[in-house]
Formats: sequence, C-alpha cells, structure tokens
Amino acid sequence: QVQLVESGGGLVQAGGSLRLSCAASGRIFSIYTMGWYRQAPGKQRELVAGITSGGSTNYADSVKGRFTISRDNAKNTVTLQMSSLKPEDTAVYYCNLAQNGMIYWGKGTLVTVSS
Repeated sequence: QVQLVESGGGLVQAGGSLRLSCAASGRIFSIYTMGWYRQAPGKQRELVAGITSGGSTNYADSVKGRFTISRDNAKNTVTLQMSSLKPEDTAVYYCNLAQNGMIYWGKGTLVTVSS
C-alpha cells in the first residue's frame, strides 16, 4: 500500500502564489510517476501536472508558464509551485502516484483564489 499526504493549500488573492507538497510513504518502487490533479465544484477531475521518475514533466495548457512541478526521489515527495494564480484555479488539488499499474490518491487539499 501507498499513502499520500498533501499540504500547502489555502486562500490566496488572484495573482498570488502557493506551494503544494505531497509526501508518499509505504511500498514505493524505484520507477513511478507522480502528479497533481484538481477538481473544481461541478467539474471533472483534471490533470494539472505530472512528473516521471526521470524528471520528465507535462502540464495542462491552462497552467503552463504559471505552475512548476518538481520531485525529490530520495524523499518520495512532489511539489507544485503555483504562481500568478487565477480564480479559475480554485479547486481541491489531489496528489497522485502511479506504479506497476496501480494508482494511488491523496485526500486532497483545497486551494481558493479570490478575485
């Protein structure tokens, strides 16, 4: 089993920044992908950013140039640095880990961007 714990959500004004962190524990193999998803009220969960064990990244078009994902393989952590936040970024953000065909989710952390 793998456990994921997110931290760093909160309330921020438009144009501000927040940093989300996720720590993974449990049975973690050497090759796995981590990422951040978000779900706004009334909308489907969507990918925000992902990063492979090798450091390759991908981003949703809506956050490119504003968000940066990074990871520390030694600590099994992934971080999402969010800048120039917009009200439409308001959502519950979920950490995700995928390995050996299994997908694990954190419980989520709420990010609210006020206009």
